[in-house]
Amino acid sequence: MRRKDREITDYQTMLEVLAACSCIRLGLADKNGAYIVPVNFGMAEENGKLTLYFHGAKEGRKINMMKKQPRICFEADRKHEIVTGEKACDYSFLYQSVIGYGEAQFIEGIDEQEMAMNCIMRHYSGKDSWEFNKEIFEKTNVMKIIVSEWSCKEH
Repeated sequence: MRRKDREITDYQTMLEVLAACSCIRLGLADKNGAYIVPVNFGMAEENGKLTLYFHGAKEGRKINMMKKQPRICFEADRKHEIVTGEKACDYSFLYQSVIGYGEAQFIEGIDEQEMAMNCIMRHYSGKDSWEFNKEIFEKTNVMKIIVSEWSCKEH
């Protein structure tokens, strides 16, 4: 990160910033270029290892790109505020953001899929014990990102 004075390095604060975000954006790439797509997510942290969970259709551009290149980027941001001023250069934009990298993996087992979906639902509802119709997993990919590196910034 270029601006070290804006970096958030406290791990718990980084987790809090990410947890307060309403979606993550996946950054994917293939021979045709870059592709960014927002997804709902859930997160789990264990022993300093962060895992993000998300779901989607069984086919499509996002799925095809992740199968070809599972190393992906993610981004999330929040606390947007425009600072105004008398001059153009007095204007600014305040925010908190998280950017990271990791390996996307497709979750195959029904038990882990249910755990991941509960994690996603907990992120949005605060409730932890949802029941899912097993047939939904025949139509839905459940995926995770094993985060290898990430940073957090505040301006």
